[in-house]
Amino acid sequence: MRAIILAAGRGSRMGSLGEERPKCLVELDGRPLLDRQIAALRRGGAQQIGIVRGYRADMLSFPSLSYFENTRWAETNMVMSLAAAAAWLRAGPVIVSYADIFYRRELVRGLANAPGALVISYDREWRRLWTRRFADPLSDAETFRIDAAGELLEIGGKTATIEEIMGQYMGLLKFTPASWSAVEVLLATLDPAVRDRLDMTGLLRRLLIGKAVSIRTFGTDGQWGEIDSPGDVELYERMLGEGNLALEDGISAREAV
Repeated sequence: MRAIILAAGRGSRMGSLGEERPKCLVELDGRPLLDRQIAALRRGGAQQIGIVRGYRADMLSFPSLSYFENTRWAETNMVMSLAAAAAWLRAGPVIVSYADIFYRRELVRGLANAPGALVISYDREWRRLWTRRFADPLSDAETFRIDAAGELLEIGGKTATIEEIMGQYMGLLKFTPASWSAVEVLLATLDPAVRDRLDMTGLLRRLLIGKAVSIRTFGTDGQWGEIDSPGDVELYERMLGEGNLALEDGISAREAV
């Protein structure tokens, strides 16, 4: 199993924490997110880890990792960063991780073993975290509906109805060559400007509409997080102090083998 971390973009909402460094180098409890991602991915079964670089690529250069370049990072969104790693995606199953999240090995292992050509992780207990992150949880939450078999029905829409949210997509997913082939076919039909702006949930929504591939889901109950602002870092530090959050111990990117 291979894994790819999408770290090409610039975390403009991170304020001083994101100045002059990629988001995956923002620290949580004294360690960069990248270290914790590598640890969880390695212990979850990934033998090779690649990083898609863009903004401040010079800061992401470690001998133990593989690299892909999105030279147009300032003009494109996440899907085009992922496309930079197409060689891996065509060759075998790949776990794909956003650069601004943290998670534990159990989630990686479960996602890797989950059946399906395309599988996305989601948090069933999302309201516990969103209530602490936002004054109004619905201001940031998006629609997420699955059927009784765990197949995705809807994702990424705005809603004022809590019943339309059965969980929240976490930014950790698994592609197989079959599902990536469906993605490449879809991307070839899009206008270049639309393709450049496409984010991951937008891609998933288009795949659902086109019914090119079924999207399976793998649920978990907390013990992960998304860092989108300095306030998120402060929140998770408090949760750690309260004993309400468990982190994967880090492996230095320079030491990972």
